[in-house]
Amino acid sequence: MLGGLTGLTDPKGSDWGERMLNTVASQTIRHLFSMSESVEVFVRCYPSSKLLQGSIDSFKMSGRGLVIRKDFAVEEMSFETDAVSIDFSSVLSGKLSLKQPTQAVAQVVLSEAGINQSFRAELVKKRLLNLSEPALMAISGGEPVSFTEVQIKLLPGNRLHLLAQADLNNGELIPLSMTLGIAIERRRRVSFKDPKVELEQVPEAQREISQTLSTALVEILDNMVDLDRFDLDGVKMRLNRLETEGQKLIFSGYAEIERIPRSA
Repeated sequence: MLGGLTGLTDPKGSDWGERMLNTVASQTIRHLFSMSESVEVFVRCYPSSKLLQGSIDSFKMSGRGLVIRKDFAVEEMSFETDAVSIDFSSVLSGKLSLKQPTQAVAQVVLSEAGINQSFRAELVKKRLLNLSEPALMAISGGEPVSFTEVQIKLLPGNRLHLLAQADLNNGELIPLSMTLGIAIERRRRVSFKDPKVELEQVPEAQREISQTLSTALVEILDNMVDLDRFDLDGVKMRLNRLETEGQKLIFSGYAEIERIPRSA
């Protein structure tokens, strides 16, 4: 067996060690997602004898049609490391474990449809429904306020158009419409800024309330998207930039990988 690990190739010239690592890594990575359309892993380890010491030249992953925690759709995700040190014994047992933490260049692409779907996830809805902050309850006459029917449309220049309605829990629904900018803050937060509230389609009697509630919703969203809340076990994402491109929102940055997570 050790002879096969020290550089033998199959008749097509494919390195045995790389093929084994690709298989094990693909199985490991797929288990991070609730669903996946495709996950491709490319591990470079040449010659294979380096695998005995747990040394890998590079590790690349690209995935499409991914779902994280059953509710959060990711159009595309990719990351790539430089040299990585792994536990060789874990590979033989069909798993992938790191000997030491590493970093990977990462890119995540979200679709407009996927973002809108995330607003229906329980993790998000619970931060938008039955809110009892004093400022909101002062508007509703002491009743909890809910923000529902949230829908976004991506715009050029890192902006988006947001529609929603505020339920004052007293039979009155207040329409909300605005454009706002999105940016990266402290490499781990998506911030919402510079809102431009649109009141043309709001009944005149509701415009003042709509303006106030729109500002409140932006503040809630601005405090919501903190990547630390969505980190996989052992992996922290850090973002350098984002960009709206058609119906896609593209994030680029890096992942701090302490260990390979066991599940999503």
